[in-house]
Amino acid sequence: MNPWGDRRRRRIGLLGGSFNPAHAGHLHVARAVRRALRLHEVWLMVSPGNPLKPAQGMGSFAQRLASAQRIADGRRVRATEIEAALGTRYTVATLRLLRRRFPRARFVFVIGADNLVQLPRWQGWAEIAARTPLAVLPRPGWTHRALASQAAHRLARHRRRAGALLAGPAPRWAGTHAPWSFVPAAEHAASATAIRAAQQAAR
Repeated sequence: MNPWGDRRRRRIGLLGGSFNPAHAGHLHVARAVRRALRLHEVWLMVSPGNPLKPAQGMGSFAQRLASAQRIADGRRVRATEIEAALGTRYTVATLRLLRRRFPRARFVFVIGADNLVQLPRWQGWAEIAARTPLAVLPRPGWTHRALASQAAHRLARHRRRAGALLAGPAPRWAGTHAPWSFVPAAEHAASATAIRAAQQAAR
């Protein structure tokens, strides 16, 4: 996609992460949220460098992007280096620029249950939750913790069922607060940490 943006009307899921490496679990999440929310496409936004993750053990950006491209189909699920092109490292800054450059797109930010638990550690997390709908997907060992988390409690009154997350015209909640939803989906056991450990053991 063009990092300078366009004016097409689309419903786009943004699944950000290190993708160190990308794996079947990421693809499972992208497909599940696309179906549940009737999105036109899901972008796998490969982070140039996650500020909350150590640099040690992190693959190069080129390697991580290539792994995301291998699981994407280039149409419904797209791997993108748009954060690197925009020069952003924090999600809140990325979302601000995307809203400006794609003014007619309706974005939903896609996270796993583990990231809902960690969301209060993110820079500008209240702005993220206030301005961009959130779709939260189950993850093994995290689902119950996510629903009992600080973020879930703070955002409780804005929770909607998945089918209603993007219902109605886009400005309906403008000036109040963006909604969020826990998207029902099967948990997928794939883990980038486990994949890296297995690769290390095989050397």
